[in-house]
Formats: sequence, C-alpha cells, structure tokens
Amino acid sequence: MITAEAASESTVPAVPGDTTATGVPEREELVWPWKDAPIRALVQRIHQLQAERAQAFRRLEEGHRQYLSSGPPYDFPRYRSTVHEVTQVFAAASREVLAVEAELAGPRAQPLLASHVRSLQQLEETRLTTVALLQLMGTPELTGQDDSLQMHQLKMKVIKTMEAISEVLQDLRFDAESAE
Repeated sequence: MITAEAASESTVPAVPGDTTATGVPEREELVWPWKDAPIRALVQRIHQLQAERAQAFRRLEEGHRQYLSSGPPYDFPRYRSTVHEVTQVFAAASREVLAVEAELAGPRAQPLLASHVRSLQQLEETRLTTVALLQLMGTPELTGQDDSLQMHQLKMKVIKTMEAISEVLQDLRFDAESAE
C-alpha cells in the first residue's frame, strides 16, 4: 500500500539560506539530493520512480475494483480517497522526474538522456489520463452499449503506452551506459 511516507520520500527538502549582513534570512534554497550523483544513479532513481508509479497504478486499479464491487449503493468516498492518495504519489514522482530531466538537460549536458526522461513523463501522463478515462467509462452510472468498442480502444492505448514506456526505459538505460 502506498503511504504518505512513500510519497514524501520523493520530495525535495529545503535548506535555509545564509543570513545577510543585516541579519535577515534569505529565501530558502531548494537542495536536490541527486545534484552530484553519477548519471547511473539518476537513471536508477528514474527506475525507482517508475516502480512507485507502477505500485500507484495497481492501487488505483484495486481501488476502482473495490468501488465497482461495493454497490449499489457505491462507496464513492472510499474511491475518492484512493484517487487522492494515488494522485499525491503521481505528483511527487512527476516533480522528481522533471528535476532529473532538468539536471540532465542543464548541468549534465545530456540532451539525449533528458529527451528520454521527457518522453517517459509524457507517456506516463498519457497512460494516467487514459486509465482515468477507462475507469470513468467503467462506472455503472455511465456505462452504455456503445462504449465497448471505445473501451477496447482505450485498453489497447494503455497497452501500447506501457510498451512505449518500457522501450524508453531501455533506451534510457542503454544511452546512460554509453554516456558514462
């Protein structure tokens, strides 16, 4: 199960800045724990974040199954809570993935690796949007007879997106090994 602790592990801690000569503290500066890490470690972190996303998707699917089996009447508050929890995990992972992308594109001067990370982020966004639409279409209140073809097409889109994610992760790993 995804916990608040797991979601908070992905956040970037803040470190207080120095005080100026007037004794007024400066604005807090964000410190990123992967700043001086080797590229291999950044790629490894991307893979860890992908594992967190996979776990979040499993939790979302399980929450949706529980919602569908809870009614009628359906237990929407419980499902909404699950969606909120999973959204927090996705948001934390996305922030960190974007930070890795910025690190690779900027200070590390690795535009190819940065483009892989950007592609990964876009594919995950597509996957999440498609899964959310599938879940919405699968709710009993909205299910219609014309939906089966569209739902099949969306399921195929999720599968193709997951395949593309796997390819990007392989490319990222291979190109990272070449970059070091």
